[in-house]
Amino acid sequence: MLLSTAFAGLFAATAPASAQQSGQRITITGEISDSWCTISGLMFAKGTAHHQCAVWCALGGIPVAIRDSGGNLYLILKIGDDEDSAGNPRVARMATHEVTVDGELLERDGVKYLLVDRIADDKGVITMTQEEHGIQPFGN
Repeated sequence: MLLSTAFAGLFAATAPASAQQSGQRITITGEISDSWCTISGLMFAKGTAHHQCAVWCALGGIPVAIRDSGGNLYLILKIGDDEDSAGNPRVARMATHEVTVDGELLERDGVKYLLVDRIADDKGVITMTQEEHGIQPFGN
């Protein structure tokens, strides 16, 4: 929880006042995953191969993100009325799910942040990658 508070403070401190006031309304479809593995490439961060790792990272306080089909990454700051996105069991239950969300896009220094108002669709885990990549973080 300390890590999630630190990330929340970091995001709040770095967002300009104007970005905190309003952003662009968008609808995004993509896979939810932890930002650590997605950005670092440390683990294969897609689908069933990464599901267990993504859940652990999300519950451990690593910020989660949505990666769309174009490769754009959107860090989720909040979903609905939830107080936290980092370490949030609701978010962890959606790890590696393909979702469509409606929300507000805030951008700072090339980083895209997302305040999710509504989860319009949740297709569940649809990217089956365990045969090729094993189950991360332990492999086959």
